[in-house]
Amino acid sequence: MGTETTVVDAAGQTITPGLIDSHVHFVSLGESLQMLNLSQARSWEAIVRQVESAAKQTPAGDWIEGRGWHQSKWSVEPTENVDGYPVHTSMSRVTETHPVILTHASGHACFANAAAMKLAGIDRDTPDPPGGQIVRDAEGDAIGIFLENAQSHIYRAKAKADRQVPNADRQARLSEQIRLAGEACLRHGITSVHDAGCSFELAEKLRQFADAGQLQVRMLVMIRASSRELAGRLAAARIEQAGNGVLTVRSVKVSIDGALGAHGAWLLQPYDDLPGSVGFNTVAIDELERIAEMCKANHWQLCVHAIGDQANREVLDTYERVLGANAGDDHRWRVEHAQHLAVEDIPRFGKLGVIPAMQANHCTSDAPFVVQRLGERRSSEGAYVWRSLIDSGAIVANGTDAPVESIDPRVSLYASVTRQLSDGSQFFPEQCMTRQEALLSYTRWAARAGFQDQDIGSIEIGKRADFVLWDTDLLNCAAEELLTAKTLRVWLDGKERTITPLAK
Repeated sequence: MGTETTVVDAAGQTITPGLIDSHVHFVSLGESLQMLNLSQARSWEAIVRQVESAAKQTPAGDWIEGRGWHQSKWSVEPTENVDGYPVHTSMSRVTETHPVILTHASGHACFANAAAMKLAGIDRDTPDPPGGQIVRDAEGDAIGIFLENAQSHIYRAKAKADRQVPNADRQARLSEQIRLAGEACLRHGITSVHDAGCSFELAEKLRQFADAGQLQVRMLVMIRASSRELAGRLAAARIEQAGNGVLTVRSVKVSIDGALGAHGAWLLQPYDDLPGSVGFNTVAIDELERIAEMCKANHWQLCVHAIGDQANREVLDTYERVLGANAGDDHRWRVEHAQHLAVEDIPRFGKLGVIPAMQANHCTSDAPFVVQRLGERRSSEGAYVWRSLIDSGAIVANGTDAPVESIDPRVSLYASVTRQLSDGSQFFPEQCMTRQEALLSYTRWAARAGFQDQDIGSIEIGKRADFVLWDTDLLNCAAEELLTAKTLRVWLDGKERTITPLAK
């Protein structure tokens, strides 16, 4: 023990490595803490009231933003609806002078009121983009719901307004978002995150924050860009452990389908509750293959969002074509979510060395509508099959997909080992992880998924001193106690960080 060694007395409490959330939208997490939280609303009418109240306190013409609504989790359907999605009229009546954009809990759909649609130029003649849909009523009018790639109409209008804000104000807002997201992570014992998709420009800004010592957690960042944008830029854009090991940029993110809740996941067979649809392919497979070839040539990691069984098969097929059937596992290419798989594709993850980055909280959050969407057989054979994937030789990197779900790792750890829903039922419990596997999925396995396993993910001599002191033995407590475990103290690189303790 050297003269500079710091000794910490755990006083009988439990120490774990710092947790690693393998799929977070970091800046969006901070942004979500600055806007309306719609996740607790149990009806469309409640959301209308929430937005109406915000409008009374917002200058006319300013955008109102919210996130977290989910039509499948409301206790009653909206009075006016199309396929369960709300029609904009009740919201537009109380927000005539404010454009409104409300992001679906999944992030794969959004709602816009009349004012926002007018700014976006939406009318009866606006076509659906490839990989997206403007939901319309029987007369052909847009109801205010935009699925998958169709969301870009509304977000472009919002971005145009944002560009009118002075640069200094935009920088201050970004700085605050990063601060809020970092504090939320540390409070929950998360010392490292894998950011699931940002632009080259944002990655450069994050490097500046890292160099200035203003990133509170470690970040592995995935670049989201087209093959045209990526061409010629990958080598120069690589960042290795900037800010004394805080920021790494060496991964690319692609999304080839949507989410199950918005009927956007790309399926081999139609939805049980929407027989005319198999979801959306949001990025063409030839485009995915071009990006995969670039990643291979430049030694970048590729991380592809795939939720439906068709989407997962297409990703595995592409990986096999580009990497070869005997590529080993040092590439550490990933499938983000891997939620719904065909039985015959499950063993391909381990065989190809592909890492499924799965968020256990999605299982228990989505379970109430999974069987409705997929039917009993597809749900039992291929929905969130952690046990089958692990048994076939794959490792699972866990996380939350915050702000799609709460950043709270306790929910994902509990879901991993119980698959228990709020009503006490269990969603195909034969697919549970063991307690040790659940912790590995948030530590050593997650570190491997980010090429960080030589530095973090376990408490060993020679590794960075990222660790968490808990008031609960996570490996041996009753399962229910995972949900109430408290982080007492958190260290990053051997330096204790100030946190606001979690409530029981």
